[in-house]
Amino acid sequence: MRALVIVALVAATVHAEPLPPGAIQFTGGMMSGAGADSHRVGYGYMVGATASWQPITTQQRLGWALRWSTLFGASLGNADAARIDTLRTVLIDLTIGIRVRPWSEPGRYLTLRGGAELFRSNQEIEPSNDRVFAGPVMSVGFDQSSKWWLCSLNSTGCLFSLDVRYGLISNGPEQVSLVLSVGLAGP
Repeated sequence: MRALVIVALVAATVHAEPLPPGAIQFTGGMMSGAGADSHRVGYGYMVGATASWQPITTQQRLGWALRWSTLFGASLGNADAARIDTLRTVLIDLTIGIRVRPWSEPGRYLTLRGGAELFRSNQEIEPSNDRVFAGPVMSVGFDQSSKWWLCSLNSTGCLFSLDVRYGLISNGPEQVSLVLSVGLAGP
């Protein structure tokens, strides 16, 4: 009986430790046009910022995430749409998705997100000869939370993310991106 009472008291005091739910990250990566848009958009780089909200505890293996990204990009002089100057783009996306932890270490997750993207360029892109496009976007990636010494300000930590994104699915200039995000995670 005494053992049962001790187990009940320990179970009542043990609880899951929450991971930092919010994050602000610096984002950079490489982008390339996909399919018929590979020559129109070309390939290039992008930089920007990402903000996310993804509440989860160390005991959970499945959670949700909401993410907003703003990325500024430029082709490396190989885009057919770059008639006047380098093709410059702005991509803004809002995605919602899931985070899955298939291994035992807390803070390391696989991610799957989908949402909407706004794509704007400084020059018209064929075949529609528009500069502003909107459509669906999806990404698959990897998140790693850690208490790295550089990020150990109060209760914050670091969040490293690596994503492969596919944007404007059949609704504008399609592009594939490999994006690395590094930043602070905290309450």
